[in-house]
Amino acid sequence: MNADSLVREYLQLGLKFDRLEEGFVDAYTGDPELRRQTENAPAPDPAALARQAVALRAELANTDLSAQRAEFIDVHLRALECSGRKFAGEDIGFVDEVFAYFDVRIEPGDQDHYAQAHRKMDEVLSGPGSLAERLAAHRARDVIPADRLQDCVEAFSSALRDRVRAEYSLPEIEQVRYEVVGDKPWSGFNYYLGDFKSTVAINSDLEQHMANLPHLIAHEAYPGHHTEHCRKEMGLVGAGQQEQTLFLVNTPQCLMAEGLADLALESIVGPGWGVWAQEIYADLGLRFDGEKAERLSTASGQLLGVRQDAALLLHDRHKSQDDVAAYLEKWGLASPKRARQSLKFLSSPLWRAYSSTYVEGYKLLGGWLAQGKTVSERSALFGRLLDEPLTPGQLRIS
Repeated sequence: MNADSLVREYLQLGLKFDRLEEGFVDAYTGDPELRRQTENAPAPDPAALARQAVALRAELANTDLSAQRAEFIDVHLRALECSGRKFAGEDIGFVDEVFAYFDVRIEPGDQDHYAQAHRKMDEVLSGPGSLAERLAAHRARDVIPADRLQDCVEAFSSALRDRVRAEYSLPEIEQVRYEVVGDKPWSGFNYYLGDFKSTVAINSDLEQHMANLPHLIAHEAYPGHHTEHCRKEMGLVGAGQQEQTLFLVNTPQCLMAEGLADLALESIVGPGWGVWAQEIYADLGLRFDGEKAERLSTASGQLLGVRQDAALLLHDRHKSQDDVAAYLEKWGLASPKRARQSLKFLSSPLWRAYSSTYVEGYKLLGGWLAQGKTVSERSALFGRLLDEPLTPGQLRIS
């Protein structure tokens, strides 16, 4: 099988999974005829899709694809094989499922590490009452008024876009449109539409906080998901790597993309982002203690693994939803409402394993970026994440 034929079959295979679970295809910007063929075909058999993934993996060695492209497609076919088996009703252990999807081995976090984070947060939010009570009061004061949310979103999008365009070239026609939605299991979502355009949806079911909004806009748009899609469309797709026109849930692409996006604000603004954000809010007439927010964010960042622990409790140890919610409230200091919102995400058949992309993606990509000893070196490494079809395995050995 020649390379073009194998890539086309890979694309067709991935598109078929959207017939099993709508939303499995996160983005597709390739030949629309392939999508029409998939939509008009009979509903696929998931076990047959798994077998097709195995067969295509075996064919990879017979193509003239470069080693990097072949590895990229190989680990994604392995993920699709697992998804096909899961959709067919096969019982696969949760840890093995996560490995097949994201190419990482997961284990529970260290509760002593979480307790240390609580002590650091306690220092930032000193005062009477429990830490959970003080954190809830702090978050209540940090809520963005609903009638000011759009202004804040546009201000941070503009400021971050200017920084990104100064560091990494983007086409003049690129554009992000923001919309507010409800009844979703996530806080924000990027819908990449192709032709350098995205729609970023922000969940109205969750209150939006001043401390989190800069991270959210950086994550979903500049220099996160939207920027990565644009750069790969300009470079890889422009060079003929059609496999990059397809972005699938529960594949190594997701771990790489979420790790990149979670490191986006740190990478484009860096230390001092709190004071930077404070000045933007001040221009909007809103009071925000940026230094305090940054200290609290650094401390609470040590709690990142709590949500992966929750997934392990739910799907590996088969604890009840009440037990998992209690764990999120105790160690993640989540409010009861936010704990239940997290459970919606963790209970979704499509998203149940996805928390690992944030936890393991942040650790893996953060460690890899730390190889850069200067600002310019880190910027260059982040640019590679934006531009190259890297996989978790490639980062581990480089």
